[in-house]
Amino acid sequence: MERMIELDNLSGLDSIIEKSKSRKQIIFKHSTRCSISSMVLDRFSRNMEALQREFDINMLDLIAHRDISSAIEERFGVRHESPQVLVIENGSCVYDNSHMGINAQTLLQLA
Repeated sequence: MERMIELDNLSGLDSIIEKSKSRKQIIFKHSTRCSISSMVLDRFSRNMEALQREFDINMLDLIAHRDISSAIEERFGVRHESPQVLVIENGSCVYDNSHMGINAQTLLQLA
């Protein structure tokens, strides 16, 4: 299993938008201080191999990079939540969900 791509600067967000024109991108927004976020990430990670066949998976550490989360909210018009998952396709957010609504099987249906 490959690791998730760390989203740790605004140019990385620009790169995700560009790459989404040829391959769907997932942004997983994770709070390292939140037990719910850790539980959802664990559940999400169990399906990583299947997800990575269909998407590039990008991880945003919200505690370290709140500014990037704000930029995501501004660029895609999706209100910040934590944990949160967004699917980016052709430069737009085509799906988002948060907390217990984050489900790998639902994401795979979007592939």
